[in-house]
Parts: sequence; structure tokens; C-alpha cells
Amino acid sequence: MLKYSPANTKLKQLYDVPELQTWLKQNPTLSTYGKKGRKVYSLDLLSGWSCPSANDCLSKVIELPNGKRAIKDGKNTQFRCFSASQEALFTNVYNLRKHNYDTLRDLSIGGMIHELNHSLPKDTGILRYHVGGDFFNSKYFFAAITIALMNPDKLFYAYTKSLKYWIKYRQWADAAENLILTASRGGRDDSLIDSEGLRESVVVFSEAEAKEKGLEIDHDDSHAAVPDWEYDNFALLVHGVQPAGSEAGKAVKALKGKGSYGRKAKV
Repeated sequence: MLKYSPANTKLKQLYDVPELQTWLKQNPTLSTYGKKGRKVYSLDLLSGWSCPSANDCLSKVIELPNGKRAIKDGKNTQFRCFSASQEALFTNVYNLRKHNYDTLRDLSIGGMIHELNHSLPKDTGILRYHVGGDFFNSKYFFAAITIALMNPDKLFYAYTKSLKYWIKYRQWADAAENLILTASRGGRDDSLIDSEGLRESVVVFSEAEAKEKGLEIDHDDSHAAVPDWEYDNFALLVHGVQPAGSEAGKAVKALKGKGSYGRKAKV
């Protein structure tokens, strides 16, 4: 059985996003996810291992002969995946994500759909696919779309670099009005973002870089989750544990000094 995770610190801020409440009032037939008692969850998989198209952020945790874990960065890594760093530091996080990945990866489409739906907490209001991991094959991507179609009273959203799967099933994804997708730039299939006109998120190293690119910064996952903004590009500040002395590491240190991670309303 899959293990869904309760909202982390960032995702908990979605409970207080006024734009979500506005959307609820405007879309009553599609917004029962906002009923009292509904919660925010995520479904997480092993970072890197489940990310077939990752490039700029490719990092994965490997198990060492002594029983410890270490991070292995990809040859083109420009900034380390924050969720891989979590898996290296926290055994329970690593074990949960490994369990989910191992449970899903060899199943048929029908098996994935059954496992995803059967394990989904009954009080789910909003689900993020994936704080850690990505859609690792086309069967899994299609299963995730199907779960959204089967649960119209819940809101689903995801960042993904698995853009080939999105394009393959784009008609189905578009039909799921309660599934909000964001192309995560920095993967091996970035050309599809431009050619297919996909909404994207871009990791930046400073607020100034975001401003230069003309992008608002998402501090609380609202840009990724609010349906009214599903066509708006946005930026994410680099975060997480980065290699010592790296440009990404210097950027994270500078951003922490400015307190750049608080909630800021979209304008």
C-alpha cells in the first residue's frame, strides 16, 4: 500500500491562500476539495531514480556498503535536488519514498490506478505529485491523470520534467480540469516547453534573476496549484543543501540572509 505524506511546511501554506478560496466560490461544481476537514497531501518517490528526464538538478541517493547513504550528482548538475538531500539526511524519508517507488514501478496501468486510488486518504482535498520524484514512465503518468478524473472533488497538481509523457497524453490531461501541471525547466526535453507552449517553472539563484526574466516567485506552491494561474510561468528560488563552494550554495546562503522564503501574494 502506498504511503501518502501530510503537507510539509511549504504545502501547509496552501491552506491560507486566498486565491484558492476565490476559485472555490467561482467554480462550485469542481471545488468540493475545499470542504471543511479536507487536507493537503503529497505522494513522493525516490528523487533521481524516478526522474528519467532530469538534467540540471539530477541527484540521487545511493546506498553504501557500510549501510550509510550518499548523494550522487549527475554529470550536468547545476544545483542539487533538494529532495535528494532530504533522502540522504533522513532515513524515514528515504524509506517512505523507496517504498512508494518500489510499489509502483513494476505495476501495470490498471495496477497503478488501483494502488493510487485505494491508498489515497479519504480526507484528501489537495494532492501534489511529487515533492520528491517524478512521473517515471508513461503508464504512471496516465494513471495519475486517471486518478484525477476519478476524483473530481479533489485538486491535483504536479511539476514535471517528463514532458514526453505529458505530450503523449495531453488530450487526457487537458480533460482533467482538476489536474494542474507545470513543466519544470532544466530537463532533457526542455525544447518541448517552447514547441508545445507548456506552462513552466524556472529555478533562479536570486530575486534579481527572477525580475530580469520577468517571472514572479512562488513562495508557497500557490502558483503551481491555483487553477486560475495554470497558464502563468513562474520562478522558484534555489534551495536545499548544495555542494560547498558551488554557485548554488552561495545563492542559497545569500537568500537565507534576506529571508526570501515568506508568503508573498501574486499580483
